[in-house]
Amino acid sequence: MTHAVIVDIVRTASGKGKPGGALSGVHPADLLATVLTALVERTGIDPALVDDVIAGCVTQAGDQSLNIGRTALLRAGFPVSVPGTSIDRQCGSSQQAVHFAAQGVIAGAYDIAIACGVESMSRVPMGTALVGGDPHGPLAGRFASLPPQGIGAELIAARWKFDRERLDEFSARSHRRAAETAAAGGFDREIVPVTLPDGRVHTVDETVRATTTTEGLAGLSPAFRDEELSRRYPEIDWMITPGNSSPLTDGASAALIMSEEAAGRLGLTPRARLHSFAVVGSDPEIMLTGPIPATARILKRSGLSIDDIDAFEVNEAFASVPMAWAAEFGVAPEKLNPRGGAIALGHPLGGSGTRLMATLVNHLEQTGGRYGLQTMCEGAGMANATVIERL
Repeated sequence: MTHAVIVDIVRTASGKGKPGGALSGVHPADLLATVLTALVERTGIDPALVDDVIAGCVTQAGDQSLNIGRTALLRAGFPVSVPGTSIDRQCGSSQQAVHFAAQGVIAGAYDIAIACGVESMSRVPMGTALVGGDPHGPLAGRFASLPPQGIGAELIAARWKFDRERLDEFSARSHRRAAETAAAGGFDREIVPVTLPDGRVHTVDETVRATTTTEGLAGLSPAFRDEELSRRYPEIDWMITPGNSSPLTDGASAALIMSEEAAGRLGLTPRARLHSFAVVGSDPEIMLTGPIPATARILKRSGLSIDDIDAFEVNEAFASVPMAWAAEFGVAPEKLNPRGGAIALGHPLGGSGTRLMATLVNHLEQTGGRYGLQTMCEGAGMANATVIERL
């Protein structure tokens, strides 16, 4: 069997996804080109050998329209012979790009591919692609309600009986872990510098707040409280705030994926093997519970038990999502998002999948772990799961 391996994986540091954020002056195609260029420079690979560039991007409008994957690879100076495509599986878009790239290698369709993702939420805000449209209108006859994701997070908190203090404790821990990892140099190998329009270089995650405390978060007001929704969902206690949610974020990330044979031929040392893959649909109303069945499916497919996994990356779209996942699987807190998660490090939508994987690969290398499992909730009720094996 042909195995797909990660030869290198990188990301930009996060920028606040609003005007004035550290990366707001950088075109998203330039952000993505930065990580593509870094892969070439770090590995010495001839970009002409890349069979495809698969880019995750959620809001494919404005600066991110017209196939940003192709635009970015051309901006990075790749030969015009290298194709590129852009995909949207909501928050899991670049994790799905990893699956497509690896599955292409395993099937023999690719020797070498790049899976990547980008989102500039400062330049292309959430909802930009909805202007003048009603994408869920045709589903009104099947589903009584398709509320915003924040309502799904509230429903999870209510159904798993999480109180506000526990949500805020989890969120403060995310910032503390991220800050400690950064201070110890744990992110240094995965972060590549971004040159800003004024010549400064951005290398530090702007969304991490080292001084965050549970007490400080307790003063924030609920972000999604709504009178009509309170009548529709009387079980909701309104506990989801900006402090226990992931921030709007700019960022990009990318992974160089190839067959083991190609890596050997090129004299490259693989860092991890793509071991197993899963993707599921889940209830589109609560929307964010998909990581639970996705994890159950990938454990069955991989032949591994939950105890075989050394570290888990479960995207912190909202604190209640990984908390519910951990409650279902009985995972020790120290194994879950051990370097902090999206609440601290940010969630640049289409760029988050390969961002989480970059952090997971580096964590396994720096701690001697063997297996890592990554999973993400996705809009409209879906989730990807991936198991990697450190080499």
